[in-house]
Formats: sequence, structure tokens, C-alpha cells
Amino acid sequence: MQETMHETKLDIPQILSRLPLFQELVPEQIAVLEAACRERRLAKGEMLFQKGDPPKGFFVVVFGQIKLAFPSSQGNEKVVQILGPRQSFGEAVMFMDRPYPLFAEGLVDSLLLHIGSTTVFELLERDPLFARRMLAGLSMRLHSLVHDVETYSLRSSAQRVVGYLLQHCPQQDGPCEGSFNISLPTSKQVIASRLNLTPETLSRIFHDLSTDGLINVSGKQITINDVKRLREFDL
Repeated sequence: MQETMHETKLDIPQILSRLPLFQELVPEQIAVLEAACRERRLAKGEMLFQKGDPPKGFFVVVFGQIKLAFPSSQGNEKVVQILGPRQSFGEAVMFMDRPYPLFAEGLVDSLLLHIGSTTVFELLERDPLFARRMLAGLSMRLHSLVHDVETYSLRSSAQRVVGYLLQHCPQQDGPCEGSFNISLPTSKQVIASRLNLTPETLSRIFHDLSTDGLINVSGKQITINDVKRLREFDL
């Protein structure tokens, strides 16, 4: 993987133009952003930034996985988000001009693009369309955070786990039916923190779902045996 990371030749304009944030920009605008991009290759377990570091732009994930989390004085952490390809992060903190309130760590070997804040601010001043797209992206991020708070407050632990599993249904264009297999993207400890659960609670729920014949668990490999029954679990 490390060798692949160092040999990868990026088509940065193509990567940027496929991002939801930049899909409506013209080539000239993409070229301006490309000039402000810097590649950042992150090894598994390597920190991208720490809580308290000053932001100088925002990041786009080309490949890999990035964990955003709050540290604690007890040595624990609260995972806020797990980011993958074609996702961006750090925009809000860049606009606030405040230190990062959390840390970012590579869950696997990852390749990122860092887009400098100076160029972004110049585009915002010149281009109302770019400003609207940026606002839309930040609004979607806020909506996602509100949804997380609602989930933690109103759903049981089991419902959170079931919801997480159903998110991985491969049938994106229609209702999820039958059975399917999941390869968990990261450790169960990280997933538990993302769902605001303890690892012990997550393991207990997996055990209960397995006992009821709804799933089979083998390490990071999970088979959903009956989507309909799983969806109805703990209602």
C-alpha cells in the first residue's frame, strides 16, 4: 500500500470536479483551486492534525479513511465522523479562524488534498455560485450533525446498530431486500464510539442479533440474513 501511495499520479482537476462542492465550477475555477492544492499522504495511525492546531485550509479525501474525534483526559475518545473518498472536512473551522476542536487520524493509508484558505476566500469574494455551493456543503454537514444528536437521543442502542448496518445495503436505487454481506470499514471499537456506544454494548448487540438469526459475524465480516426482520428488530 505504501508503494502504491507514492507511485500514484493524481489527476487533480478531475478529482476536484467530481466533488459535490465543485461540480458546477468551470475549468478556469478548478484550475485556480488546483494551484492551491497540496498532496498529503498519511500512513495508518498517523495524525493529520491535533486538537488546538491552527487551520490553514480544508481537506479532501482521495482514498483511504480519516477519523475525526474528540480526545479526553482519561485517554478515551469520541469519534465524530469516519470519512472516505470524495468527502471533505475542515471547511467550517477554516471560516471560523479558530483552532481545530478535534483531531484527525488515518485509519488506513490515505491520500488527501489540502486546499489553502487564501485561494478559497478569494474565490468566495469573486464568485457567488462558489459561495452558494460552499454554504450548501456546510448546511449538509450541519444537518448530519443534527441527525446524529437526534439518533443518540431518541433511538435505543440496538436501533443505532441496526441503522448503521442497514446503511451498508448495496441496493442504493431501491428498497433493501433479502440478504447481503458487509465488510466493516474499521475496528468495532471505532464504530462503537461513532454510534455513542461502549465496545461492550456493541458486542452484546451483535451477539443478540446473531442469536436471533438476523446476522452472522466473523471478525469484520457480517452477513445480514434477513433485511426485513433486521429492520423490524427492537421497534
